[in-house]
Parts: sequence; structure tokens; C-alpha cells
Amino acid sequence: MGMLTIGAFAKACRLSPKALRLYDELDLLRPARVDPDTGYRYYATGQLERARLVAWLRRLGMPLAEIRHVCSLDAAAAAGEIRAYWARVEAETAVRRDLAAFLVDHLTEESRRDTTMNATTLELRHHAHSDRGRVRPANQDTAYAGGRLLAVADGFGPAGAPASGAAVEALRFLDAGEIPAGGVLNLLEDAVQGAAQAVRDAAAGAEEAGTTLTALLWTGSRLALVHLGDSRVYLLRDGTLFRITHDHTVVQSMLDEGRLTQEEAASHPQRSLLLKALTGAGTTASPDLRLHDAHPGDRYLLCSDGLPAVVPDDTIQRLLAAAPAPDDAVHALITEANGAGGPDNVSCVVADVVETAA
Repeated sequence: MGMLTIGAFAKACRLSPKALRLYDELDLLRPARVDPDTGYRYYATGQLERARLVAWLRRLGMPLAEIRHVCSLDAAAAAGEIRAYWARVEAETAVRRDLAAFLVDHLTEESRRDTTMNATTLELRHHAHSDRGRVRPANQDTAYAGGRLLAVADGFGPAGAPASGAAVEALRFLDAGEIPAGGVLNLLEDAVQGAAQAVRDAAAGAEEAGTTLTALLWTGSRLALVHLGDSRVYLLRDGTLFRITHDHTVVQSMLDEGRLTQEEAASHPQRSLLLKALTGAGTTASPDLRLHDAHPGDRYLLCSDGLPAVVPDDTIQRLLAAAPAPDDAVHALITEANGAGGPDNVSCVVADVVETAA
């Protein structure tokens, strides 16, 4: 059996040496021999076919975890898996096409607002509720909805409940007075610093205690987002559901890198391990900060991870679309989560953007 150095093998299969080292670590493409003294990798010429298949599948965008599964199958079964994967890609592409249309609309809204906002104004109608669920002995979530501020915090650790309550309480001053549209993101960033200190005080410096924090601040025409952790914000616009936050978790980072499939992520033992949060000790992580233009008819949902952990997005979309008012939507979503076992606390804030006479 002929042997090739890692450099020669990389050139033959059109994979970089760096990629080959990664695939070795992931048990996707092991070298035929590793020199015990130098650690240098050698590959058999018979491995070229598998390496080329890996390269082709990566060009398709297939995650590494799924490639490993495909490579373990015979040719017919592998072809079936590739066909199924591409069908999912086409379906997801359609969803991204809708998201792209939403973003184009979002980014061009400012020019339209100058001519359409003279006769009417926008306001929020909202409702918030937090539920213990069916399993947890106590509720560590905090949910809040006011005229300008919408917020959800999901506490964890021995002082989780005080931490989440302190974080939201530290933002409540934003609910009173006028919000300067030009500096609203700076205002939110400063407010998060205050929330971080409040959480440290509530947790008495305990690093294992803390909270996520996700909030929207209404300026009269826009919603400013601040986000830390794995609570979520969804937008229902014209019947289509968009998730406008990105989970700050270890599992989400592995999904982003293609190291996990969605199915593997759902049962991963570290799926709740956070990369960003407000904790009782340490420095404050940098939050996500963004502005979102509001349209009449928009419906926003803020929720702790106790909802999406057991209720899929298509069900969330259906329940949000069917509910006539925010309080009906909140009740329906929490009932659905508890009906699915309610393994965690679940908190929901729903807000509708409505037109009123100027």
C-alpha cells in the first residue's frame, strides 16, 4: 500500500493540511500512520477516495458531524443522505430568502418613514408572564413589560432568582421619560453595566450564580435590542416568524462551526452552557446591541429558553399568529410549554406594534 506525506495527500485530495489535522481530531479521516518520534502524519493512497468525498461534502456546506455519518454508509445509503441534506438546504434557503427580504425592508424603512409617519404614530400593546413550569421547585425567571421596556432574564445558580430580578430592575428606569433616538444603544450599553453591578450585589460575588438578560427598548418608531445569553426574541411579521437573537451558548457555537447537527444539538449534554451572561463575579460580557425598525402589525416575543427547549418554532409561529391579543399569546405559549412537560421555568413577553391617530 503506497503512503503519502500529509502535504502530498493534501494536494492530491484538495484538502489543506490544516483541514486534515482537524478531521483527524474529529475521527473523520484518520492518517494511516503517525510517526511516533516526529508526530508526522502519513496517509494511504486508498484513503484518497474518502478524502475527496469529504472535500466535496464540505463544498456543499454539510456540517462535519453529518459528513462523518455519511462516510460511514455504503454508497446507496450515502446518496440518500446527501439527497435528504440538499432538500433541507433548499428549504432553509427559502427561509433565508424571506429573512433577506425582511432585512432589505428593515434597512430601507427609514426613507419611507419620513413620508408615512406624519398622520399616525406607533405604540406598543403588551403582556408579560413568568411561570415556574412543571418540574423546577422555584422560578428563577423575571419577565417585565412596560410602556417602553420589555425584558426577560433567566437566572441560574443558588441566587438565580435575585440575580434575574436585579438585572431587570436595573433597567426599569428606562421605562420612564423620553428616550433619545440617536443615543439609545449607548444608553442601553450603560444600563447593562448597571445591571451587571446589580447582579454582582444580588449574587454576593458568587461566580456560579447569574442571569441572562434580553430586552427591547421602544423609542416610538424603533425597538433597540440588548441581548446576553440564550433567552430569545422572535418577530412575527406578515405571518412569518424570524428569530432576531443569537444564542450565546457552547452548543450554538458548535453549530455555527459545523461540528454539530441540529439533532445532535437538541440532546447535547452542554446545550445550556452559556458563553455570555451576567454573573456574580468577573467582568461583564459584551452584549449584542441592535436597532429594529417597527412596522404596524408586528408582534414581538421575548422568552426564556424554557419555551424553545420544548416548543418548536413552527408551533410558536402558529400560536403567535392565532392569538388575538398579547395576553392570549402569552397564555397559549406558556400552556404549550407546560403541556410538553414544563421541564424549566418559562417566561414570555408579547408586544404588538399598533397604529394610533397622531
